[in-house]
Amino acid sequence: MDAIDRKLLNLLQRDASRTNIDMAAEVGLSPSSCLRRVSRLRKVGVIDRIVAILSPAKTGRVIKAMVTVELKLHGEQHMRRFLDSASAEEAVSHAYAVTGESDVVLMVRVRDMEEFDLLTKRLFSDQTNVARYITTMVIRTAKEETAFRM
Repeated sequence: MDAIDRKLLNLLQRDASRTNIDMAAEVGLSPSSCLRRVSRLRKVGVIDRIVAILSPAKTGRVIKAMVTVELKLHGEQHMRRFLDSASAEEAVSHAYAVTGESDVVLMVRVRDMEEFDLLTKRLFSDQTNVARYITTMVIRTAKEETAFRM
């Protein structure tokens, strides 16, 4: 990966709807060379996927929470089972297995506290492998970025 690839990746992270012609002009390539480079970056997996980032306010998912989870039973099968059920929940946007005092960190977006309450009952009730969970409600977002500099 060279400097031009990195420039293309940075452009795509900021706005993946830009035309190939526009990006080619910005990085100093012909449109066909630009298209070949982006295609190669997709093929080798550097570009994982291209998505639309929605406005939580416009979609009604205005409550954001971070939930740390401690499991009762440890081991790969127990972790995988919990992560699979958390990942299946539409309100869970991120699910991470982590080190430290907690086993899992979830990022959650819900419409209201009723939806959050129902989610906690499904994920953290007595029949699950959850020893305890701690919820941190987000009151203000200073930075929320999907892109990282190449």
